[in-house]
Amino acid sequence: MARTSSRRRAAKLMAKPSGSTMVKGSPDDRISSLPNDILVNILDRLDVRTATRTSVLSRRWSQLPAMVPRLTISARDLLPSETKTSISKVEIVRRATAAVAKDPANAALSKAALVRRTSAAVAKALADAAAVAKAVANTAVAKVIKSILARRDPGGWPIRLSMTFYLRDGVPISVGHTVGNAMATLKVEKAEFTVLTEKEGRKCSIDDVVNYGTRFVSFFNECHNAFAGLTRLYLENLRFRESNFVSNILVTCKQLNYLGFYNCDTEDSVTLRVEHAQLIELSIVDCRFDMVKLTWVPKLTWLVFLFWLTSREPPLALGYVPLLEVLRLSNTARSLDKMLKLSTFLHETSVRDLTLGFQCEKVSCGFIALFWFHLFSTHPIMCLLQIWVQPECLTRRQAYVFQQLRILNLVKIPEGYDLTWTMFFLEAAPSLEELYMTVLDHPCEMQMNQEIRREQLYSENKGVEWESPTSNFKHHCLAKFILVGFQAKDYMVSHVRRVLKAAVNLKDVYLYDRLVCAKCQEKVKIARRYDALVRGMCPGVNLPIKFPYTNEDQRAVQKRMPRGIGSLAKIHFLPSNQIRAEHRIAVDSLGAIED
Repeated sequence: MARTSSRRRAAKLMAKPSGSTMVKGSPDDRISSLPNDILVNILDRLDVRTATRTSVLSRRWSQLPAMVPRLTISARDLLPSETKTSISKVEIVRRATAAVAKDPANAALSKAALVRRTSAAVAKALADAAAVAKAVANTAVAKVIKSILARRDPGGWPIRLSMTFYLRDGVPISVGHTVGNAMATLKVEKAEFTVLTEKEGRKCSIDDVVNYGTRFVSFFNECHNAFAGLTRLYLENLRFRESNFVSNILVTCKQLNYLGFYNCDTEDSVTLRVEHAQLIELSIVDCRFDMVKLTWVPKLTWLVFLFWLTSREPPLALGYVPLLEVLRLSNTARSLDKMLKLSTFLHETSVRDLTLGFQCEKVSCGFIALFWFHLFSTHPIMCLLQIWVQPECLTRRQAYVFQQLRILNLVKIPEGYDLTWTMFFLEAAPSLEELYMTVLDHPCEMQMNQEIRREQLYSENKGVEWESPTSNFKHHCLAKFILVGFQAKDYMVSHVRRVLKAAVNLKDVYLYDRLVCAKCQEKVKIARRYDALVRGMCPGVNLPIKFPYTNEDQRAVQKRMPRGIGSLAKIHFLPSNQIRAEHRIAVDSLGAIED
């Protein structure tokens, strides 16, 4: 937020002056009288497009953009807005619709068939227009990078490079050669590549990701010098034909501090062994590696591993990761899948910030299912979530892995599940200071038909049975408890009471209403109109007896909680649209709120 406001102030300062103010020696031309280092600092706060426009002001100004300490350029930012294009989306839709209507071949079609053909034509026209826009933006990225770096003084200050571009045409190789040359001739402090694909993950077919994978391999092989100096690399939607290619990336990119994979895999099942001296952050999301073994990553502090598709325990083995502090794990597990014992999984680590996502029940993407099971079917695979973490009665030696845990975030626990099992974490982590829980059902992604549920062997909603081995357990460090998706139902009220009783130094309890995802917004509007029909089917449709909005209802709930406990914690009841910024960051960490 601070960076955005500083950019706005800088943009105002750099607004194009009138002719009178640009007269040399004019007292109004105060900005040109500033020394170069201050002007460069101002330009550094602007986006690349605005900064480069100042080059037309004078010869002096033309040299300044090449002196900025950071060059951050993204093809996304260079995509033309609708107001600057020769044809709007509305016009594209109108032309595509008119073309279908005029085609004599469509005259005999039924109304339904004509609608389908029109929709397909409109979708193709919009996709083609988007592809052209991305190509133009991509080309602009290559030109700007080459222009600015070519004018930079080799003996000047170090520069930090951050490039975001699409994996298409010859642009990636052009960018790679430019950055590689810069690394050889300039002082490059950091270099980042974010490599995007034209299609988003869920829209990619198998042919698409194979094609993207082939393009990236060509790019990588042509630009070894650039990749050897990268400090950050993000890749998405790639399938590699060579099983050892991911290992080649790790071997070549020796300077990486961050490596991110989204929706990537290899054609053959492969165990990815990660050995890297500099890697600090690793993110693997929706990937289908048979196993990931972090054999030796001595500087790793932050790890994200989301959504594995296997009936065994997570295909992730933590080897030598002595500095690992932040861990994000999430999965959509079925009732037949094995449960994970965290004491074994986290053995010899000292995690301080742990997020576990349970993804509520959902229909997984058909494409992802195809990738893993190698099935050629258009039907998505239905999964029912079960709680995939096994609560344990820990010995002193086993409990060691939780001794450093300060923040725990449990995301997307399905509604209706008994929450007693989560007390396991309080007993296992004596130093825990903040506990976040998000309880959420997601009807727009769930199978609601009871017959289909029975046919496909969906199990009943039930939590994990667990009984504390310690009577009258007390926790002395927990200061904040945040529960998102609270309802005034017995099982939730009982759980809050349970936490209040155990956490003797608890200061604040925040109880938020249910979250509403973007997909469910329209359902919520309908539900509020016709609540007798669909009330309770969508997140955010709350009956008064579910979330206590009124002061009277809140007092009634509070009386059910601390009675006989003596807790001094302050209980806050808040609607989800008033969620505090620091709480939203935790809740959003695994996409609990879909934008």
